[in-house]
Amino acid sequence: MDLACQDAQREQRQLRLSVILTFSVALIGVIVGLWVGSQSIVFDGFFSLIDATMTIVALIVSHLVTREGSRHFQFGYWHLEPLVAGFNGSLMALSCGYAFLNGIDSLRKGGHQVDFQIAVIYALVISLASFAMCLYQRQQNRRLQSELLRIDSQGWFMGGSLSAALLISFLIASLAAGTSIEPWTPYVDPAVLTGLSLLLSSIPFRIIWRAMHEVFLLAPAELDEHTRDVVQEIADRYGFPKFRSYVAKTGRADLIEISIITPPHFKIDGVEMLDRIRQEIADKLSESGRPHWLTIIFTANEKWA
Repeated sequence: MDLACQDAQREQRQLRLSVILTFSVALIGVIVGLWVGSQSIVFDGFFSLIDATMTIVALIVSHLVTREGSRHFQFGYWHLEPLVAGFNGSLMALSCGYAFLNGIDSLRKGGHQVDFQIAVIYALVISLASFAMCLYQRQQNRRLQSELLRIDSQGWFMGGSLSAALLISFLIASLAAGTSIEPWTPYVDPAVLTGLSLLLSSIPFRIIWRAMHEVFLLAPAELDEHTRDVVQEIADRYGFPKFRSYVAKTGRADLIEISIITPPHFKIDGVEMLDRIRQEIADKLSESGRPHWLTIIFTANEKWA
């Protein structure tokens, strides 16, 4: 079994583990939230439910991107990764928007009472579990460099941040019992919901921004510069006057097209010589360790470049 297959299997194991844990957290959050009357805990559980659903989609995509292309998807399935990432980020952003409006509406109506003692226990357990899973996913992704795992770990971080903020707020509210600020405790839950939805909204928008770069095939500056450096060295060595390169990134793959313009009477010792030049370029571009779709053509006429 080659290294790519092993990495794909590790990625899929991580995603399956994440699905099981996320569904568990979501179920606990919705049940506890309804039990204690906390909208913010229900939002926490609902957020986890969305995350779990998108992780299942990510798991399906992880299986697909390791397969060869088909008759209908002749370039493979790499393009599905940024689409899933963008859709995931959009759902997260909509959830934050809904939570914000719900929190504002609850504040306007005078808030509501919450059983803060049970809520504190929930927030403590879930925040610790979420941060632990986030750290574990990031540690596993150091070698895999999977965009799907990176987004999944961000989802756990968002969930952990939400639960940690709930913990602090619920602790303050429970300690306020019997004091002069007790009449304000009904506002704690909707205020926390409103504040967290605003704070967490930046994460899904960053996910969407990054995904859209790949969906629209914007050239990554680092990949573009590296490709030009590699081809320039080859062009100088063999006396090619010009070249043009086109790059894009989609999911875990780099798309690279190189057109090398030769002198009109450039002499070659058969097609094997051109293949050796192609192999030199491919070897240098492969040093990044990322899979790529590489096309290299030779022409003496610039209109074909």
